[in-house]
Amino acid sequence: MLVIISDLHLTDGTTGSSIAPAAFDIFAQEVRDLIYSASWRADGRYRPIEHIDVLLLGDVLDVIRSARWASQTVRPYDGADHPQLASLVTQITTDILTHNESSLAVLRGLTMPGQLLVPPADSQGRPAAGASGQGVQVAIHYVVGNHDWFFHVASNRYDAIRDAIVRQLGLANAPGTPFPHDPAECGPLLDIMRRHRVFARHGDIFDPFNFEGDRSASSLGDAIVIELLNRFPAEVLKRLGDDVPAATLSGLKELDNVRPVLLVPVWLDGLLERTCPLLSMRKQIKGIWDELVDRFLAVPFVRARRTAPGSRDLVSGLEDVLKFSKHVSIGWATRIVTWLQSLRGANASSFYPHALAEPDFRSRRAKYVVYGHTHYSECVPLEASHAEGYVLNQMYFNSGTWRRTLRQTVSAPHEHEFVPIDVMTYLAFFQGDERSGRPYESWSGNLGVAPTETPTLRLDAARQPAAESPAPLVHEFAPHFSSAPVVRRLVPTRRR
Repeated sequence: MLVIISDLHLTDGTTGSSIAPAAFDIFAQEVRDLIYSASWRADGRYRPIEHIDVLLLGDVLDVIRSARWASQTVRPYDGADHPQLASLVTQITTDILTHNESSLAVLRGLTMPGQLLVPPADSQGRPAAGASGQGVQVAIHYVVGNHDWFFHVASNRYDAIRDAIVRQLGLANAPGTPFPHDPAECGPLLDIMRRHRVFARHGDIFDPFNFEGDRSASSLGDAIVIELLNRFPAEVLKRLGDDVPAATLSGLKELDNVRPVLLVPVWLDGLLERTCPLLSMRKQIKGIWDELVDRFLAVPFVRARRTAPGSRDLVSGLEDVLKFSKHVSIGWATRIVTWLQSLRGANASSFYPHALAEPDFRSRRAKYVVYGHTHYSECVPLEASHAEGYVLNQMYFNSGTWRRTLRQTVSAPHEHEFVPIDVMTYLAFFQGDERSGRPYESWSGNLGVAPTETPTLRLDAARQPAAESPAPLVHEFAPHFSSAPVVRRLVPTRRR
């Protein structure tokens, strides 16, 4: 059995928040349940499995989302071999491990002998009643993404912190060895995927803002987070202080949970409309954001990409979509999303079109292609192949996230409203006759977030779209679960 999770984004606590330790307790219990379920075989008999693999598919320890960067001169884009960078990454990572110790202890505990027990089988192929449980071995593997890419760098400057991560998380990664990014970089991990007919990668290589051809190097996404998202709330508090309404300050803490990230100014526009009563202050806060955008664009690393092949459109486009001074509200979010899709060469936000091009999909070596990165859990049928009575169903999965996400509402998008949801997803793939012969299982939990206790103001109650029209008739007939009498409309037919 192979279990995959990704995008936990555990932080050092200086910006944003990590998922609560209770999530790891839930995961540990789910793993226990999965082991028991997987021990029931396709012939209806019970035979305990002896080993499972857990794959952490990138962005687990979030080194980028830290306030420490603001107090330092070194940046990820100064080069991975910069001696001060390795030192700062070590400090931030150490703080992440300390801040999340209670959570990581649960994960580490899964690998300890005797922690995961299942009943042995009796002679009838059933769980033996009253017998002592037998242990199941757990191996945890770590693949990097775009927020923890430093652990992929082939430099002994990062060996000590990699070894600390291996100990703290109970990893099977070889000590003193760079963590893999592509499955081909780790033979044992690739063998595990092949046995389960799975091909998995973080998925950042399909995001032009977060991958520039070398996973041992920085990208524009690092600069966006460090120079904009990490700085902005602190800058607002520094300049305007107690004058800013409590509801606005509270809302700004959620800034880095907006997905996709480039919708942050759209989300900010909606937040200010509802929480900040003074027009002058709303303009000041938007001015601070635009000023930080200009600073971001002036960073040499970013400025150099104005002329770099393939990057010029990214930087000029960022200026257009990020600055308030460049936009009117109506249709802003749609334009951003459409632009992002055009950069990826797809007409949808899903990454499944990239799965169709994976060699392991095309060769039919993999039944299942798995990415992380987007924070949107998915299960998409790709192809069903039929040959000589055999059917091969190939699927794309996204492993979602373990964090809060802010997503824009689909009703009245001009209002720029977003709803927070705490999300937790895992995927499990079975081999042979495990799980009664079923090949996979996916689970995604969505926990609603209670509205903030700080009152908000609705200043836009009378605001209407530019062209208001009567609501269209969405359904010709009442829903099938309606208890009200259904009156059918008469539809004229042609006489014969």
